[in-house]
Amino acid sequence: MSTDSPRLLTVVRDPSDVRFRGLARTGGILVLTIMSLVGLFLAFRASQALRVAGLGFLTTQAWDPDAHHFGIAAVLIGTLLIAAVAIVFAVPLALGTALYITEYAPGRVRSLFIGLVDLMAAIPSVVYGLWGFFFLQNQITPVSRWISQWFGWIPLFRVDGVHLDDPLASSTVYTSSTFIAGIVVGLMITPIVTSIMREVFSQAPLGEREGALALGSTRWGMIRAVVLPFGRGGMIGGTMLGLGRALGETIAVYMIISPVFVIQPHVLQSGASSVSSLIALRYGDATPFGTSALMAAGLTLFLMTLCINFAASAVVARSRSGASS
Repeated sequence: MSTDSPRLLTVVRDPSDVRFRGLARTGGILVLTIMSLVGLFLAFRASQALRVAGLGFLTTQAWDPDAHHFGIAAVLIGTLLIAAVAIVFAVPLALGTALYITEYAPGRVRSLFIGLVDLMAAIPSVVYGLWGFFFLQNQITPVSRWISQWFGWIPLFRVDGVHLDDPLASSTVYTSSTFIAGIVVGLMITPIVTSIMREVFSQAPLGEREGALALGSTRWGMIRAVVLPFGRGGMIGGTMLGLGRALGETIAVYMIISPVFVIQPHVLQSGASSVSSLIALRYGDATPFGTSALMAAGLTLFLMTLCINFAASAVVARSRSGASS
């Protein structure tokens, strides 16, 4: 009795496909190699400071490397707070813009909005920093005062050293704050988040859209039933990619904040800090050991951003929208 055996198939690839496959594979390996070299370089340069500081590097608030008393607890908390304010400001703005472009805007207006969003992404960060420092601070101070007056009972919005009953009280306590820096960074990441959301919303299945409308649904009902569930993965992934960008923003934050090296949990109060602005502020006059300490701070930011981007890619890849994109 003979048994059937599978027939061997010989795949003959076109030479152009082979060349493209090799080029794509080389590009992917090159990107991973460069990222690995960057991580190894930071780890090597940071090793001297990390051997001295140990685990205290993550819990110490002061920054005095030459006295061997340094850590990133304050700047790390400041970085996370600025990024959180940026995400709270950017995500609703990006979601509304993406939905308007894909679902409501007529043809010419849609092209105009897409061009404006792309143009916002191309503006250098120093321009955002100048705008935030010279214009936004003066305009946003009354908002900060109003929030602290009505919601100051929440520790996050409390401002020390201000008399809310005195209308002539100085407004300098509200400038150079985490709140202002977060809004500026939020505007910077809005184009990235908007572009990703717009892309996944535009790929929502046409048949399900038409089916929902044919069953009597309104446009908003169709968006809630089809577009938003389909684009949920892209929304999460775009938000996390924007968060990764917000964590590493340097110039705009450096121009706005007044750096402090203690944990500052009050987002409306003057004084904030971030890892990237610390590196920009101290790199010029750092001793060799101080440079190693700054490399350790950069390594921490690199690993944190890498984890967030990997998580975002995983969320997008496992989502329905990411699988079909």
